[in-house]
Order: sequence, then structure tokens, then C-alpha cells
Amino acid sequence: MIDVRLDAEPSHAIAGKWVTPMTPTQLRAYVAVVRLGSVKQAAAELQVSESAVSLHIAQLRKEFGDKLFARTAAGLAFTPGGLRLASRAAELLGLQDRTMLEVSAAKRGRRLLRVAASSLFAEFAAPGLIELFAKRAADLDVELSVRNPGSFGSLLLTRAADIAIGPQPSIVDSAIGCRPVMNYRLVIAVGPGHPLAGLAASPGQLREQTWLLGPSAATEWGAVPALLRRLAVPDERQQIFQSHAAALGEAKRGKGVAPALAFTVAPDVRQGQLAQVVGPHATTEAVWHAQVLATPGSMSAAEELSRFSSTPRAIQAMMRGAGVSVGHFRPSVHVTLWS
Repeated sequence: MIDVRLDAEPSHAIAGKWVTPMTPTQLRAYVAVVRLGSVKQAAAELQVSESAVSLHIAQLRKEFGDKLFARTAAGLAFTPGGLRLASRAAELLGLQDRTMLEVSAAKRGRRLLRVAASSLFAEFAAPGLIELFAKRAADLDVELSVRNPGSFGSLLLTRAADIAIGPQPSIVDSAIGCRPVMNYRLVIAVGPGHPLAGLAASPGQLREQTWLLGPSAATEWGAVPALLRRLAVPDERQQIFQSHAAALGEAKRGKGVAPALAFTVAPDVRQGQLAQVVGPHATTEAVWHAQVLATPGSMSAAEELSRFSSTPRAIQAMMRGAGVSVGHFRPSVHVTLWS
């Protein structure tokens, strides 16, 4: 007689043993432990008990016949299999999340393009670019999230983002394509009554100023952090605001100096509300780059945006900005949607 158990978990064979397949819940617990380096912190982030996380890890260890990691005085030490599982788990979870979003969007007859951007690009250049690009396809929703440029590669490889735009990375994974989008110039802006207004300041003079900075200064990559490192600006001289616009507002009131995109402050300079510090130490030339997964076949929306973003029309839109109609603007803390 054949015994059929309808309530049993489906099984498969690994190394000749029948085991229960891993679940997304187990993978999320494992990825959290890998990223945070602690079962306790992973449990807190996932809002479950430590015993629940430990149980998921134990199930994965049993399934793979690999202890995956061990605790040492320096933290967690991962086995080769544990490192491989961490990479695959993040990729699988990212693909699952993306699939759920795409299926939901498809049900509504829409496509979803997820754009990860550095804070400087997201605040000043992305609105005009996305508004112009989204108008080209009536069935396209564009989700913009501000991310640390250092995470762009992992976001793309795990399918958590479709395209990333920001500073040029120092190293690009062979699975990722990278292309320049737009050249820009970073200048130092001050209030019209500031002692350095219109003057050629030395590195020493700039170091002594109070620096009014946007969120981009809190990351490692990009033109603003590079400028601060080049001038060796002390931490106690740096004030970081919730946006670059807020930092420029303080500069207008004479509170200090603020790095700014030349094309964004040009109108204020013409109107006398801001002035520029001049000289070679006060100007930086930089380039934004777009990164997408290098996949063969038909062109995706991400690849289309990557190519479109370097066209003259797109660059004009990024420099001039674009208003988004109220009905198509749905803000969140870190995410904005255009449709």
C-alpha cells in the first residue's frame, strides 16, 4: 500500500538524503544574520524571537549538511558553503520580491522600474529625468529610492533595483554594465555677505569654514565626500542637513559654505542670493554613471533608461527639472513613485 501524506512538506534529495526544501522565512533569517553578524540583532530586525532565528539556521544546517558559520572572538566565521548560501539567498529573496511586485503591476496592466540613486542625483537631477522618461510609456511606473552608492552593485545583483545612478564605482562586477550619464560641476556656494564670496580661497581658508552639507556627505562615494577628503575638512566643521536644499538655505543666510551643483545654484547667483567661492580648490568636475545588469536579449526598461539618460533631451530635463502632477506623485520616506 502507498502511504500518501497530504499535509507533509514537499521533499527533495541532497547527497542521497530526502530533506524538506528551504523556505523564504529561513533564507530571510539567514541573510539577516549574515548582514548583521548577530542572531540577536537579526531577531530584533525581523521582529521574532532569537530561538526562532536559531531554529531557521538549524534547519538550513541540517538541510545542507554544513554548519554554515561559527562564532569566534572576532565575530561570525563563515564556511565556503555558508558564503555561497548568503549570496544565493539574497539573490533569491530579491527575485521573489521583484516577482511579487511585477505580478502585482502586471495584474493592473503596468510595468515597474525601480531606480536606486545617490542622494545628490535623486534630489536635483532624477525628478526631471524620470518625469520625461515616464511620459514615453503609459504603462510604466517608476520607483525612485535614495541609496548609498556603495550598495549599488549588491542591489542590482540581488534584483532589489533595476538600475542605479550616481557616482562612478571604483570596481564594477562583470555582470553589471556601467555607462556615463552626465558631466556636472560641483562648486562652493556662500551667502552674498560671506567673507569668501567671489574670492579665490586657499585649502587652509576652506578648512576653517563651517561646511553645510546634504546627505551625500554621509557616504563614502561621490564628489562631495571626495572634496571634503581632498581639503581635509575636520569632522567638527561639518554640519549635515536632511537635504542639500536645506544646506543651501543656511548658506544663503551666511551660516557657512555649501557644496552645490553649478546648474542648480546659477539662478540664485544671478539674483544675488548666493555667491560662489572661486579658484581651483573650490571647483570639482565629476560624472554620474548608470549601472544595469548586463543581460542579453531584448532591451529592458532599465537599459532603455540607461541609454536615454545621456541624450541631450534627458540632460536638459535633469538640469531644468520637471513638475510632477499631483495625481501621479506619491511620496514616501525614502521612495517616490511616478506613473
